Amino acid sequence: MPPTDASAGTGPVPAQPDSATPRTVTAGPRNSPFGRFTVEDDDPDGEDTLELCLPAEFVALRAGATTGLLGRLATWGPVVTPVGSFQLMPVRLDQDLPLVHRWMNDPAVAEFWELAGPRNRTEDHLRAQLHGDGRSVPCLGVLDGTPMSYWEIYRADLDPLARHYPVRPHDTGIHLLVGDAADRGRGLGSVLLRAVADLILDRRPTCAHVVAEPDLRNTPSIAAFLSAGFRFAAEVDLPDKRAALVIRDRVLRDAL
Repeated sequence: MPPTDASAGTGPVPAQPDSATPRTVTAGPRNSPFGRFTVEDDDPDGEDTLELCLPAEFVALRAGATTGLLGRLATWGPVVTPVGSFQLMPVRLDQDLPLVHRWMNDPAVAEFWELAGPRNRTEDHLRAQLHGDGRSVPCLGVLDGTPMSYWEIYRADLDPLARHYPVRPHDTGIHLLVGDAADRGRGLGSVLLRAVADLILDRRPTCAHVVAEPDLRNTPSIAAFLSAGFRFAAEVDLPDKRAALVIRDRVLRDAL
């Protein structure tokens, strides 16, 4: 599952960062939301992993319908936020790759996303989602007409994260990074996380939970999620990282 950059916010967090070393909030991979794991009951080492195969009806839906596993995300449209008009725009590889690649090579982003390096590394990460089964959609976050963040909206109920909490069908996950340093540390992360969580709940009425799993070391990101109405649910061990599971519940939407 990839990371999330929500570089602002307040609220209780499981650990305190070193105040002398500010961090970028990138709450996303190191794990891929489209990765696959297997459960082997006869594993001699006793190691359980999770197989998340899509049911046949989901595959048929992806192949033959226009809505896909996450609905028609490209048609969700803009929302008004306290910081301006914001819209999720699905990544267009030919146009958006240079920008996303530049963001991934920012050292503060790379610490958690681990996608720094040549352009083809970022391209492979995006292409795996764009040409996958549709369980994860990479997007640019466009604020008042300017691309300023990268998002991955994914089906949490079809992700390895599903084994760590009482998942419901159509639960939806978020990964986020704020691209430029000038946009970090001034509250944008928490404002946009709340806006996107509300957008998901509005556009996906069958979604009971919006979830995320920022790296447990990434306390600014965790704080931003908590400020955005998410609740801290648990510490979870995921492939390649220990994460904070945070959840925005539909039933508590107006309370937090």
